[in-house]
Amino acid sequence: MVHAGIPADQLVMIRSGVSALLAGVVLVFTNPKAFKLTLREIPMLLAFGVFGLALMQWAYSNAVSILPVGIALLFEYTAIIMVPIAARIFFKEKTSRTFWYGVALVLGGLLVVSQIWAGGLNPTGVFFAFLAAVLLAFYFLMGQHSGLTRDPLSTMFYTMLIATIFWVIATGAKATTFDLGSVVSLSGNLAGVHTPLWVPLLWLTVMGSFAPMAMGFIALKLTTAAKVSITQTAEPVFAFLFGWLWLGQSIGPLQAVGGVLVVVGILTAQRSKVG
Repeated sequence: MVHAGIPADQLVMIRSGVSALLAGVVLVFTNPKAFKLTLREIPMLLAFGVFGLALMQWAYSNAVSILPVGIALLFEYTAIIMVPIAARIFFKEKTSRTFWYGVALVLGGLLVVSQIWAGGLNPTGVFFAFLAAVLLAFYFLMGQHSGLTRDPLSTMFYTMLIATIFWVIATGAKATTFDLGSVVSLSGNLAGVHTPLWVPLLWLTVMGSFAPMAMGFIALKLTTAAKVSITQTAEPVFAFLFGWLWLGQSIGPLQAVGGVLVVVGILTAQRSKVG
């Protein structure tokens, strides 16, 4: 979407706004009492929404607009090292040796999948990717240790709403500089299919933002931030798989081995004891 002419900050604002709207609609019909909010919860929700969501998504959007997606994700998912270290320092949470074996396998697999040695690294892109990693680690730790007792969907509603308001203020509520009705190609193997820009944008906000975020919030209520963070490193593997199926990108034998290493690493980490 960034390459379609939508600025990174406005893309994040749209994704956050639609996610907040969808979470709110679901709550209205399933658990309207969950909208109740106490003053004590506001500071945590503000920190979560601004740093854990708004700025994290903005940093990632900037990173992938400069670096190849696989390389951007490789740097961003160094968060899986930051999360257990920070959890040990601040929350006395211990991780087993098996978990670190899993981390090593995942990072090794991501290194192979991204083929970082194949091209030069843009310093600005690397900066945004590492910034996204720090903020992603903050997101995972806040999700587990914020002290919020509210249900996952209402937490998502308020934090996404805060992220949206943050970007409305940060951008000065400026008018969008793109035409939602403009026709774009779906590219790759679907290059012959042309749709209005709002169609892929809707898909991105619903399936690329609301759905995974909702599942992530639920997961953070059920297990540790360390395990949730390492499970999400499967994203680059699926990104390359969809790139192969949709965009016609090739996947070499070495990248396939890297994908297997990521999956094995995730399974290894999930079998370990964290707490």
